[in-house]
Amino acid sequence: MDEIERDRLTGSLRRGAVKKHVAAIHVSGKLTLLQRKLSNVLLLNAYDTLVTQRRHQIDARTLCMMIGYNSNDFDTLKDSLKGLVETVAEWDMLDEEGRQEWGVSSLLSYAKLKGGVCEYAYSDALAEKMHDPKVFALINLNIQRRFTSGHALALYENCYRFVRTGSTGWWELDLFRRLMGVADSAYYETFKHLNAKIIKPAVAEVNKTSNIVLTPETRKMGRQVTAIRFLISENPQLAILGLDDGEGLRNTPVYARLRGLGVSDRLARQWIGEHGEDYVRLKVDYVAGQEGVRNPVSYLTAAIKADYRPEGQGGATVPRPAASVVPSAPTSTRAKRLAVIRGLVEARSPTQRDADKRMFLSRLDGAKRADFERHGWMSALNAEGIAAFWAELEPDAFEADEV
Repeated sequence: MDEIERDRLTGSLRRGAVKKHVAAIHVSGKLTLLQRKLSNVLLLNAYDTLVTQRRHQIDARTLCMMIGYNSNDFDTLKDSLKGLVETVAEWDMLDEEGRQEWGVSSLLSYAKLKGGVCEYAYSDALAEKMHDPKVFALINLNIQRRFTSGHALALYENCYRFVRTGSTGWWELDLFRRLMGVADSAYYETFKHLNAKIIKPAVAEVNKTSNIVLTPETRKMGRQVTAIRFLISENPQLAILGLDDGEGLRNTPVYARLRGLGVSDRLARQWIGEHGEDYVRLKVDYVAGQEGVRNPVSYLTAAIKADYRPEGQGGATVPRPAASVVPSAPTSTRAKRLAVIRGLVEARSPTQRDADKRMFLSRLDGAKRADFERHGWMSALNAEGIAAFWAELEPDAFEADEV
């Protein structure tokens, strides 16, 4: 799954003026926890083409899996999509020239389900705002999945975009109630009730569940609380919780060696995640021992895929199961199936790939689960199950192999 990396923030984004622009998109209405998760998954799926494409698509079953729906519960999905179309997103901010800009848009301009695919779109104005990291922050879906409270996720969403500035700034209580989806409740007009039922439980869950820690502060006029803000710091337990979405892999020695050879961040993490640190380290050692290598990244790619190893080397190499090696004969049925599966995987978006893996892993245990975690879709122990899984998602995918 892709996220906006901090190193990409340059120029004006690093100046103090960023604080004026960070504010921004407030979502009105009472979104359920699942609707909030749905909104974030749709945004992440569309993000790379948010301002270049008018329409976006995602496999409906993948979408259901990512947000915790039963994959066959399309009535619930329809209701949730309808809710997003009916929900209003509002922004009120200063533009680059210091002029005030106010705007309003439906959260989704439309959504439809057809042939097992969910198609949807954003208004042009909202897409531009959501694509700008000064205005809107992508939510880590690994963290999102842990939330059990809609109020806690709403608080996290509205605070996370301020993580670089360290504070949300003061929110008047009327605005804060809107952000939490309780503006229509007379009960929560009393700060005592708002604090006990909404603020304290939501802060506790954010601090326990996510990659940030919140500290609420209030401002009073006389004895009455009139505004609230949240101080924000990074959660030191992030690595322990396993929610760093790649940071743990980035801290390994082999990751540093891969990057030194010119391997991209994403590919380095993918190799380590799929094959294990020891296996990749041995392949790096192998490539380093070869003379005259002009393109170490390409050579290393081949070494990892084909399991290159020094002649006569035995136990020192981390072996793959023999059956995991793709047969070289072009007429091999298994080779053809693996080629089809590779094509299907490559055609999926990063969000869909993540969901596909999680969906398939949920069916496995024991040795089969371990083999899949190590070898991914090339797992020999799961060959039949993998073929059946993809045949279920893409019924016509293997027709040519059956001829």
